[in-house]
Amino acid sequence: MTVLNEQQAKFAQALFDASTSGRPLREADWNGTVTDDDTAYAVQNRVMELKGVPVGGYKVSLTSKKTQQMFDANSPLYGQQVDSHFLPSPATVKLADQMEPLVEVELAFRAKEDLQPSDSLEDLMRKTTVAGALEVPDSRFADWFPDLSKYNVMADCAVGGLVVYGEEHPTDQLFKNIDELAMVNAQLYLGDRKLDEGVSKEVLDNPLNSLQWLVKKLASQGKVFRQGQLVSSGTFVLPPKLVQGHWLVRFDHDLGSVELTVQ
Repeated sequence: MTVLNEQQAKFAQALFDASTSGRPLREADWNGTVTDDDTAYAVQNRVMELKGVPVGGYKVSLTSKKTQQMFDANSPLYGQQVDSHFLPSPATVKLADQMEPLVEVELAFRAKEDLQPSDSLEDLMRKTTVAGALEVPDSRFADWFPDLSKYNVMADCAVGGLVVYGEEHPTDQLFKNIDELAMVNAQLYLGDRKLDEGVSKEVLDNPLNSLQWLVKKLASQGKVFRQGQLVSSGTFVLPPKLVQGHWLVRFDHDLGSVELTVQ
């Protein structure tokens, strides 16, 4: 188990303070504080301890080659999220309550029972519900996208913000087989204007691969993806900035729509 040194503990406290004050950090002030994955996750764990509430779920980031290259990474990473940051659609938030938010289009999975590292993709289909999701990643650092270092992204709970999720369906009832989960199409709108569209295969070739990666990664750290927890599994599109207005994502495969109004 990684033990934080004095500067790393100060870093965790600074990240927590930024999340409560809304005053962003400057990356230059913390360069070199964290230089490896284990320490980055240890800082993240400390931030979650300071929040003083249980882990409600997770987000997985860097699930495409393009985003991995942007952050000089060769694998995904995850962030722990508090339950209050998962919002059922339709949701309304204030832009002033965010810091430097973006918008992502994702699939979200909720565990119907504890998930195990030995679970196959078929097992994960049987053990989860699935929903369309609109994620609002956000960071405690100023000017963070796309230049924030990978370790600081990890320490900052994978730049976790909010996740708005749609109607949940038993995954193995909505989809006939694993391959269908790689074929979900989604269109992102701001008002009447379509901003982008994407397909779920952008997420590690299949969002179930993202979920399986997370379950195994947690197990390697002595953690369990618990019954009731939710994960936002990775974006279909490169994220635009969140602005005021009505955001809408339309999914096919009977996943419906997800709506977010930003005031």
